Amino acid sequence: MNFFEFISQNWSELLALTREHLLLVFVSTLFAVLIGIPTGILLTRRKSLQTPILGIANILQTIPSLALFGLLIPIAYIGGIGAKTAIIALTLYSFLPIIRNTVTGISGVDAKTREAATAMGMTDWEILKMVELPLAALVILTGIRVAVVIAVGVATVAAAVGAGGLGTYIFRGLRQNDNNLLLAGAVSSAILALFLDFALGQLEKSFDYKKREGNARRKFIAFGAFALILAIFGTNLIQNPKSKIQNQMVRVGSKDFTESIILAEILAQSLEKRGIAVERQFELGGNLAHDALVSNKLDVYPEYTGTAYTAILKRQPLTDTNKVYEETKQAYAEKFDLALSPPLGFSNDFAILVRGDAARKNNLKTISDAVPLSKNWQAGFGQDFMSRADGYAGFAKTYSFNFAKQPREMDLSLTYRALQSGELDIIAGNSTDGLISALALFQLSDDKKFFPPYEAVFIARNDKAEILRETFEKLQNAITTEEMRKMNYAVDGEKLSPKQTAENWLKAKGF
Repeated sequence: MNFFEFISQNWSELLALTREHLLLVFVSTLFAVLIGIPTGILLTRRKSLQTPILGIANILQTIPSLALFGLLIPIAYIGGIGAKTAIIALTLYSFLPIIRNTVTGISGVDAKTREAATAMGMTDWEILKMVELPLAALVILTGIRVAVVIAVGVATVAAAVGAGGLGTYIFRGLRQNDNNLLLAGAVSSAILALFLDFALGQLEKSFDYKKREGNARRKFIAFGAFALILAIFGTNLIQNPKSKIQNQMVRVGSKDFTESIILAEILAQSLEKRGIAVERQFELGGNLAHDALVSNKLDVYPEYTGTAYTAILKRQPLTDTNKVYEETKQAYAEKFDLALSPPLGFSNDFAILVRGDAARKNNLKTISDAVPLSKNWQAGFGQDFMSRADGYAGFAKTYSFNFAKQPREMDLSLTYRALQSGELDIIAGNSTDGLISALALFQLSDDKKFFPPYEAVFIARNDKAEILRETFEKLQNAITTEEMRKMNYAVDGEKLSPKQTAENWLKAKGF
């Protein structure tokens, strides 16, 4: 499928994501203007506050966006996952240009003009309203224009906290190795930024008193553009509210990779078939799903016992499958008041991967076979693998790897693309990942049994355990490793949606 065919088949979803993106930018910029301009005015009257407040605004803009989203999630009332957290973060990012330009614009008004206004008997409020703000409007609008463009770019990262927007396509494209998704998200985001920048540019020029000609036309263009945006908002906001059948509603989350989304969709559809309303919060980056569960922003999400045992509970790896499950179940109940479902029937272990042609050429079967060749290899691993107790440090020590080049630490989705293109020679993926087949990669056997078991389970809040019990029991040991691999490949290789893939599996199982 070429790019234009992809757009023609997915235009409705792309439009919905664009609406979500616009809404995030519009609301966050509105809040930033309502807070930022009065703050800037205050700073022109209390100049001693300029350094600390502008310093704080500077610091806020230097915090990496994903880190800021993660910091906001556990905070009561203002945090959580979804659009609210994204809007707060985008508002914070938009403060600096708006506050700074408000201060610059008002401070730049000629002192003689102020003196003349004072001589005419104007009060400070009248001088601000009738002299300073009209003369500073052009500079203030420039700050708003910069803030909007920044917000459009940063809003793509908001998809990692379940806020939707065009970043959903970008993250999905990286995960599924799909250039059409990447292009659709990136190009649409760029066009949106250019469109808003143009509209605000026309409005900005209409306030330029040195260029009065064409002001009416520019205002018409600007307000026409914003009317179009509001029309898009209107079609997005008029929705039928979700009914809470039997006063039950379960918030189902997932991590930001294909398998987690499929498992979450299987659970969500199973609950809906029982008449239980479901709110989906999928594609959450890093440990955001766990953080959201603990802070009561989610009710349930799919996890793996090995990940929970080592990455969340910070315990040393074990190879006993039953012991890892039982100790994780007990520790989660005691530490977090969370419940583990019965195992789903398969494990998604770390998979040490090389290109298929390299494995055939060098007759590689096990990880130990690769050690002599690895001195000249470029390794690349995800941030998660590099930081975990069951990750790179223990793996390299157990197998006596001695890479001449420092392993690249990068996004897991990108390691697959880099391995396929020859930029990397060995990576750590996931054993049930559909990209292994899609990209003709080869999994080396863990002959020294370093990695602990990663049984797939659901982790849920105890106050939802009774509602979920029937579905958990039905899904116990229901998914085989081969079935999970086929479902992953259906999404990553055959480009089916996770929703359709989950529905097909449920039908095939007679659920």
